[in-house]
Amino acid sequence: MKRIFVAPDPGHLRLRNATRAVLGIGLAVALAELAGLSLTASITGGLAALLALFTVMDGTVRAQRITTALLPAAGLPVLALATFLRDLPLGRDAAFLVVVLCGVYARRWGPRGHALGIFAFMQFFVVQFLHAAPAQLPELYAAVGIALAAAAAVRFVLWPIERRTPPAAAPAPLPGRGLARPTTRQAVQTTLACAFALAVGQVLSEERWYWAVGTTWWIFVNTASRGETLVRGFRRVVGTVVGIFVGLVVALPLHGAPGPTAALVAVCVFGIFYAAPVSYSWMMLAVTVMAGLLYGLLGVLTPGLLVLRAAETGVGALFAALAVTFVLPVTTHATNDAWIQRALLSVRRCTAEAAERLAGSPTADPAPHAAELEMLLGRVRMALAPLVHPLSPFRDRKARARRVLALLDDCAREVRGLVSVAADPDASHDARLAAACWRVEAAVEALLEGRERARDGADRQARPAPSADAAPAASALAVTAPGAAAPTAASAAAESEPSGAVPALAHLHGLERLLAELDGPLRTRPRSLLVRS
Repeated sequence: MKRIFVAPDPGHLRLRNATRAVLGIGLAVALAELAGLSLTASITGGLAALLALFTVMDGTVRAQRITTALLPAAGLPVLALATFLRDLPLGRDAAFLVVVLCGVYARRWGPRGHALGIFAFMQFFVVQFLHAAPAQLPELYAAVGIALAAAAAVRFVLWPIERRTPPAAAPAPLPGRGLARPTTRQAVQTTLACAFALAVGQVLSEERWYWAVGTTWWIFVNTASRGETLVRGFRRVVGTVVGIFVGLVVALPLHGAPGPTAALVAVCVFGIFYAAPVSYSWMMLAVTVMAGLLYGLLGVLTPGLLVLRAAETGVGALFAALAVTFVLPVTTHATNDAWIQRALLSVRRCTAEAAERLAGSPTADPAPHAAELEMLLGRVRMALAPLVHPLSPFRDRKARARRVLALLDDCAREVRGLVSVAADPDASHDARLAAACWRVEAAVEALLEGRERARDGADRQARPAPSADAAPAASALAVTAPGAAAPTAASAAAESEPSGAVPALAHLHGLERLLAELDGPLRTRPRSLLVRS
């Protein structure tokens, strides 16, 4: 709870997104009701609007509009297929697994493929959830169309947050070919896990088996390694179990009363969007309570149903864990190493752009790189989550991983400060700024080279002496080695400094110091990896 409310929210972006989601989804449901559509259609429309606002995360507003416009092309055929196959178990199950495979495989095409894959999967899922029949298909289509139009209107016309605050582009997926590509491996893992979850889920319940499949699917969303998936599964189970207890207290006594239920669903929607960037467990709590409230509206909510939901969630999480462990596993160390390197490169790019901006370049802009760094740090946190988890038995690696996260967070804070100074139109050029920026870039290069040597096993008991070519990078780290006094150039003759030079130098020297401190936990021998492969 503390993490949700004290986590940084620059520009109140999470707050605004969550509030806008409530408005967009509320408008979609209201329009469906005014159109005289059934409760089943209204819920379908509300979930479509939620997905449109939650999953479309392209790096530009134009790309977001295109992806939103493409959602019906991905979802409506699947919606029709699911309704016609609902009473044909073998065909339904086979089609569902094909949708799973295609939906995960589409993630290789970045945010757009990711969003379209999720939307297609959820259209199949919602038919099972609502027990929709083929005769209802026309009004389901109408509800989805109304919902997507309402969500687009709120997002791009009535409250265009991204127009004033450009969205940060999602980090590109880790590369690879064939089975070496993480998205290909994940497509195989997810499909096999869903197949087993579907079979066992149907043993538990012939009507509510889909929760096991849905659990497996969502555990694999936004994960890239074995450790990330295991931690996400654990958090999903915890959030679901807590949400079921809350549902027993909150949703069950309402008996589906429309007014109070609608109000609480709005609260849950807000919680989903507000908690998602910082806490998967709390997001799942909100999702679980919302599902209980919707079951109440449908008149089928009972304590036994909530218990069954917990059991199905456990089944889905179990098979996700087995698949990610034994089927084409992607090691945790390889993943966290790649994301840390990309974060360091982002620090270097941002520093270089800031240097050009402070030197007077009108086209240089470090702000997009700072936003990219924030996104990459989110991926680093996910990659290191298995190691810093309270149940992790590797104490030394946990301490180093926490140290790395803390230092990278401090780097991001210095980068934000540097970007703020560079944005000042009165900030003028100072020769020392270029030198300080160069030292930061060299320090990043030294870290990356040292990490490469450690991964190849070249570092044994001591570092090799730096060559003449490597001397500048080594000296950059030596300038502010841990425990050494920080440079004092920023404080000398402060009254005569050009505008912006003193704070810019302070942030650059801070980055030098932090990069030097990162040298210790990152430059490790193969037997001392942050996360055991």
